[in-house]
Amino acid sequence: MSENNLNRSYGQGAKGEPAAASAKKVGFITRLRYNFDNSIARSGAFVAYMFAALIIMSIVVVIIKYALYAVPALYSGDPLATPNFETFWGSFATLLGKGGEATWADRILGILYWAITVTIAGSVTGFIVGVIQRTFERLRKGKSPVIDSGHTLILGWSNRVFPILKELAIANENVRKPLVVIFSDQSREFMEDEIESRAEGLGKLKVVTRSGDPTNPGDLKRANISGAKSIIILDENESGDATIVSTVLAVKSVNNNSNTRIIAEVDDPHTAEALETATQGRVISVRSHDVIARVTAQASRQPGLAAVVLDLLDFAGDEIYFASVPALAGKTYADAILAFNTASVIGIVDDQGVTHLNPKQGIKLTAGTQVIAIAEDDDKVVYTGVREDIANKKISAKKLPAAKAEHLLVIGWSSMGRSVVAELAEFLPKGSSVHIVAQSKFVDAAQLADLKFGDVKVTHASVSGDIDELIAAASAKKYDEVIILGYRNAISESEADAQTMLTMLQMNQLFEADGNGVEPTRLVAEILDSRKAELARVAAADDLVVSDNLAALLIAQVSENPALAPVFDDLFDAEGASINVRAVENYVPLGKEIEYAELVAIARAHGESAIGFRLLANAPGDPASGVQLNPAKTTLFKPTAGDALVVISGL
Repeated sequence: MSENNLNRSYGQGAKGEPAAASAKKVGFITRLRYNFDNSIARSGAFVAYMFAALIIMSIVVVIIKYALYAVPALYSGDPLATPNFETFWGSFATLLGKGGEATWADRILGILYWAITVTIAGSVTGFIVGVIQRTFERLRKGKSPVIDSGHTLILGWSNRVFPILKELAIANENVRKPLVVIFSDQSREFMEDEIESRAEGLGKLKVVTRSGDPTNPGDLKRANISGAKSIIILDENESGDATIVSTVLAVKSVNNNSNTRIIAEVDDPHTAEALETATQGRVISVRSHDVIARVTAQASRQPGLAAVVLDLLDFAGDEIYFASVPALAGKTYADAILAFNTASVIGIVDDQGVTHLNPKQGIKLTAGTQVIAIAEDDDKVVYTGVREDIANKKISAKKLPAAKAEHLLVIGWSSMGRSVVAELAEFLPKGSSVHIVAQSKFVDAAQLADLKFGDVKVTHASVSGDIDELIAAASAKKYDEVIILGYRNAISESEADAQTMLTMLQMNQLFEADGNGVEPTRLVAEILDSRKAELARVAAADDLVVSDNLAALLIAQVSENPALAPVFDDLFDAEGASINVRAVENYVPLGKEIEYAELVAIARAHGESAIGFRLLANAPGDPASGVQLNPAKTTLFKPTAGDALVVISGL
């Protein structure tokens, strides 16, 4: 390259001019601002700029003064002398709060005094402002101790916080000053912003947040553990129960109140048993994972069951109560079922305090026996006398039809999927099958290999997510239900729910299209975040199992009434009693009006405790709705096709 070319490349403009000359001309104001921005970070430069600003402002003030005094309407005194240096100095000294000094020595000393005074005053002011800022910063961090008592204390943070708060707000509507304290390792600002945006409408429930380590006894002392009426320990992730165990031990080390009820959310049943045993029953374990799996499995087989469970668990509407009824002493459980017009009896607590859901009909009750009943309120569990007109009527149990083999398609997979299919295997008749389809980018194919669940035939396919692969899987067989599960842990909750809803939309599109071999069937979907529930309903699932909401409801119920723990344990474990939604034609002929009390008696003949019914007419086209829990025994209705009876029965 020649020298000329080198010059053009590195030092000259396009026409041989110097590069600097060809640059865009910069204005004086722009250059001044540029230099100011570059130098403002230096403290010396800042002082110089401020001093220069004072000089400029003193000159401007003099100019304004002479301009104003020149207007007769504004000034009628003697004319001002011609401005000189002393005029401008007086203006400058006035801005400094000085002036009137006779000699330059006094003026120089005055400026020195002013500089010293400003420096000291600024330092003191800065120190005071810094202290105030640090104090407010410390308060914002939530490090101050809790002095309230009688509060519900939540340790840890998860999405279940929000539905728990909403349920506690409903449960404590009659409490004068309900209070919930949340203590977690999240920042106070984050927690309060999240609560404000995701748990609106808490009424008079006051929520106090504090930041700290729930596993650190020193930090927990600030939460007033001993003053809490109940403590909820949330499982923040699915990585294990180590944090829960550490938190329980930390609580135990600083809690002086042996009556405090502690509800801990755990994953592993062995950990749950160990915690309850080691704390002499002071810790009540809630296995949310198992409950979600059980309800998801049941909802896939029984339309409307998810709605029944949510209705039973929330604090709005009917709830579960315990009542001592001396009038039932010497009578049987079968009598008790027909002895309450506005309450549905589902079990008893015997003299030893042991809970029995849907016990044998002939079991005798004593004066110390408590009945477990579903009612609108505890004062609605009123003994109205055994309905002898129905109790003495001879009713023969109608033989239920033999169960047929069922075929299920599961789309999506996670640790929850294994639990759901394991629960399903307990109920599926012989010859049933489950086909699992999961995207390879979310689930390793090795996780789907060698899956065995009793006598149920399990097959699987690892796919890329292409619609043709979904068509191939859905058209391979006539499925009784399609279960769509979220890809837990593989992706975020929001992404998992978005993937679930996309699959729901695709399945409904396939159901409506002709010639693809995909036959319409029920869709049951698992939604991880309750905020997405309404969006999911738009995507048209027949039943939704909202995981965080379901777990939160259970935790909130037990925190308010620990006696409910064994009731829910029995309802949601793999053995014993369970909630079932069964076709009404299995009990009575269709089209004939019947009193609900008689239907309760018929269910009793089957060894079941009826708790309500589902009328398809109340929610046409939506079998998940139309559920009415605990209707009055005197209620009359005419069963039609699609209606169902809700009962508590054995497997």
